[in-house]
Amino acid sequence: MELHPLKIHIDEIVPLTDKEFDYILGHFTAVNKRKNQFIIQEDDLVDKEFWVIKGCLKSYFFDNTGKEHILQFAMENWWVTDYDAFTNQKVANISVDCIEDCELLYITYQNREKLKAEMHKMERFWAKKTKLGYIALQNRILSLLKNTAKERHDMFFKKYPELFQRVPKRLIASYLGVSRETLSRLND
Repeated sequence: MELHPLKIHIDEIVPLTDKEFDYILGHFTAVNKRKNQFIIQEDDLVDKEFWVIKGCLKSYFFDNTGKEHILQFAMENWWVTDYDAFTNQKVANISVDCIEDCELLYITYQNREKLKAEMHKMERFWAKKTKLGYIALQNRILSLLKNTAKERHDMFFKKYPELFQRVPKRLIASYLGVSRETLSRLND
């Protein structure tokens, strides 16, 4: 019997029995979204956190001049939401939409809090995922502040080579904080 990909993902941090996993999975809902569909739009109330089974998404916002800024990509086995809005149960400051057709699981804020209260393992799991997310965000900010465009490009390509095949170059340029033309020069 093939293991569910979410069980494999959780087991990397906290091993679960099949019975525990079945209970946890019962708190998630499966959803399919098509390319360019939103899962979160700016000003929506955010009560869901999404886990990517298949596909690729982007979280982003537009500044006052209309320029798009990519905050995060999310592909298989990654979590995505507007974490400020989700955690504080308020409206989104960012949008999240699908770059590709996506198969997702989501958990509501209420179900996540319920699982954390009922199962120490899940409290540990989300605490570890939160720490890892914070570390990734810190490293991204440091990279934007101290590395050249070329260094950011090379680090991104080394860490996520598959994204260069899946994500349009204009989105990668936005993520790296460079123009599309600069990205073309960096790829040479």
